[in-house]
Amino acid sequence: MNSPLNDQLRAAATAWQAAGLQRTLSTAQGIDFTTNNYLGLAGDDRVADAIREALAGGEAGLPASRLLGGQSPWHASAEHEAAFWMGTPAALLFPSGWQANQALLTTFADADDVLFSDALNHASLIDGMRLSNAKVVVFPHQDMAALAQALAGAGGARRRLIVVEDLYSMDGDAAPLAELLQLCEDFDAYLILDMAHSAGLFEERVPNHARLLARMFTGGKALGLAGAFVCGSREVIDTLINHARSFVFTTATPPMLAAGLRRAIQIAMGEEERKSTVLSRAELLRTLLIAGGVAVQGDAPIVPVIVGDSQRTMLVAAKIQQAGFDVRGVRPPTVPEGTARLRVVCHANHTVEQIQDLAAAIISAMAEEQRRNRIEVIAPPTTPQPLVVCGTDTDIGKTLVAALLVRAAMRLKHPVHYFKPLQTGRDSDTATVLQLTELAPENAPAPAVQLPLPASVDQAAAQAGVVVQVQQLLEATRKTLQSVAHATWVLECAGGLRVPLNAHEDQADFLRLLHAPVVLVARSGLGTLNHTLLAVEALAARRIPLRAIFVVGPPHAPNIASLQARLGTLPLLEVPTFRELTVETLDFWLDAEPRIAALFDTPRAP
Repeated sequence: MNSPLNDQLRAAATAWQAAGLQRTLSTAQGIDFTTNNYLGLAGDDRVADAIREALAGGEAGLPASRLLGGQSPWHASAEHEAAFWMGTPAALLFPSGWQANQALLTTFADADDVLFSDALNHASLIDGMRLSNAKVVVFPHQDMAALAQALAGAGGARRRLIVVEDLYSMDGDAAPLAELLQLCEDFDAYLILDMAHSAGLFEERVPNHARLLARMFTGGKALGLAGAFVCGSREVIDTLINHARSFVFTTATPPMLAAGLRRAIQIAMGEEERKSTVLSRAELLRTLLIAGGVAVQGDAPIVPVIVGDSQRTMLVAAKIQQAGFDVRGVRPPTVPEGTARLRVVCHANHTVEQIQDLAAAIISAMAEEQRRNRIEVIAPPTTPQPLVVCGTDTDIGKTLVAALLVRAAMRLKHPVHYFKPLQTGRDSDTATVLQLTELAPENAPAPAVQLPLPASVDQAAAQAGVVVQVQQLLEATRKTLQSVAHATWVLECAGGLRVPLNAHEDQADFLRLLHAPVVLVARSGLGTLNHTLLAVEALAARRIPLRAIFVVGPPHAPNIASLQARLGTLPLLEVPTFRELTVETLDFWLDAEPRIAALFDTPRAP
């Protein structure tokens, strides 16, 4: 039946379609590279068996709110498992992430409060903030300086709540948690963290912190099902049970879903190899696409390929679908205008061959559109990716290893440059590398920060009357790297991996934001096992890729064997104590160590 309203809706739909934004429902076909089934648990028989067991022991559903007859033992056990996974005292299960975020934002904020929202937050967070009646301040994506300025201007609010995603679903980049929590301490604020896309992948990086009010994660991503949990203190969860409208007034999730979620969490906790597999598959895909001339972003299973124009994005997606892959285009308003993209998602059960075939299909589809002059690929700003030398301690041989890497790159005919962003003490490691390698001086720029006291960075900075901040050091380093964009850069850190830069940040925070692979330098003798394994664990927790470990000092076969047994195939390169350090000495060692050349190769499939 026609009506004036239907005519208006039809006209609006026509305009929407003309803009290339029309959506339709379609059943997935081809190899799935579009859903958020990161760990491959959606089709896991053990999860299905848990659901069947719960269904066999009770009813298909409990059509009531949890407070009025909808509670079951399955809900309680799933919540207990979720809280244990996240390391919090309690958790609460919601039917969806949307309802969970609305509960958090409308329960803990009202007109007397200020919410600080990252510009790229998910729609569920945005709508929850609108419903809260609190003042909302939107700060530019990941801009901690802008956030600090906004917090400084909200001193009169009852509560200040920072709202961010741990891993952003469209760009695949992670929130700077250490900086966010420090701002919470500095300005008496609290953090609400949406972990929908990081739970199961990077949950270990989220600390238990008094300023972390709550974390939310969904069952519809890595766990392969549906629903969502809010995790926090017992006080936070009790407040939600009593006051969150989207919990109090909604029907309980079916017990069988709670049972499936509980089993999926157990598998995610017990099979850590799923996490490493999916991350390596995504790294392989990014590497292959970049080698094929396709710009990509992110450092997670989400691999965005930005095309720009909405209609052209859908044409590229259609070509990839014709090759047998379920890859979808994402358009405004889901992403900002002019940034329509392919959103490719890797899963733990994707094979290397499937990744290779998908990369070939994407490269071919993009190249075909470019040849027809129908598409202009928007490449994100790029910084050369250096190889970073860091250590388990100070005075451990980092400069020697940096010199070996520089010399190896020179012998491989790489246009190599060396850079030490931060130098403490009056001795120049840059001068040492130049002497040992015969590198041209113009290929080794001066450190961005030089402090005269030979001490930890925070102490040397205090003695000099300055403060070294991660963001400033990061900007200076990126500027130096971009000055010779096509060089092979070897960067050397100052001191050990966790050496403090200031009262709140350390060198590991700098490396996490630099997004560069690392080689770790360790001693060969007593104490190295504990220090080395702790450093490896710290790198993994921050998603800093580790390429190799250099063990420097007198040979110690038992330590090498113990490390190799725990680190699997990770290369362990032994560097002896040289009687004298010369170019010839370095070359002699390099002649006997062919594995070092692989550190400069493009990463290959595992």
